[in-house]
Amino acid sequence: MLGLFLPVLLVLLIGMCGWMWWVVSAVAHPPHHPYLVTPDKYFIPIKATDEHWHNEDGTEARGWLLRGAEGAPAVVLLHGYGADRSWLLNLGVKINETTNCTVLWPDLRGHGENPAVSTTSFGTREAADVRAAVTFLRALKTQQGRTLVGQRIGLYGVELGAYAALLFSAQAPTDARPQALVLDSPPASPDDLLRATIQARTGLNNSFAQALARFGARGYFLGNYGNAPSCALAATLTDEHVLLLTGTDAGYLRESTVALAQCFPAQAQVQLIDNLPLTGRNTASAPGEQGEAYDRRVIDFFDRVLRAQR
Repeated sequence: MLGLFLPVLLVLLIGMCGWMWWVVSAVAHPPHHPYLVTPDKYFIPIKATDEHWHNEDGTEARGWLLRGAEGAPAVVLLHGYGADRSWLLNLGVKINETTNCTVLWPDLRGHGENPAVSTTSFGTREAADVRAAVTFLRALKTQQGRTLVGQRIGLYGVELGAYAALLFSAQAPTDARPQALVLDSPPASPDDLLRATIQARTGLNNSFAQALARFGARGYFLGNYGNAPSCALAATLTDEHVLLLTGTDAGYLRESTVALAQCFPAQAQVQLIDNLPLTGRNTASAPGEQGEAYDRRVIDFFDRVLRAQR
């Protein structure tokens, strides 16, 4: 009897594994679009350069760099899933103009036009890539051969980028952590982001199928997929200045952001703004006044925290 059902079970198992692989592969390869704008097409002349460096796993990273004043802090801008560095170009230019900070816009792995790394890892490898980006910034020199970037670093991240910034900060030694963090609508965990992305990309919302897909992600990424809860990461941060942003357009991420505010230790300086009319997920297409108001919050935060403590 078992011999009759064994081939059927084997076929079902193979089919299930193939289905899990297909679903995870679909969302691990983010959609690609032409850049919204590039530095050479920006409406005012900017001296941003296209830079390349290596991630810790040997893969190539790339980003736009806008140099600031010698000894000034640096700010790294990290976009969300399905976006790219061009979504944050306008914000970065404003930060540079207002604060004289050096600004770096990386394309997260799997994102942007013709990425060197084809897949995202939903935050795990991205956190290590942030570390490589900070190392790149630390090595920059002026024309006179002096160190360009000062000791202070700020990170801005949206959704996937926010989780990567948070994970990087939690993993970094205390004396190497960023002093200023702007986290816009971070997910509660990579599993939450994976679940939402699967639903958005495939329409799949069955809890059993979603559980299978999350299980399949562990095998697909071959150890490069972690699921550390954002709350546990936040609990390790003590002296950082943190600005949490979210709003009604963030969907399920508004709840996770509000909950995250309660996870930081008492000595951390955390500000939560949870009633924004739009978040960083949509500022690239926002009306002028709303986009300007959002950018001003972020710029004022970096200006106050980074420049005041130089």
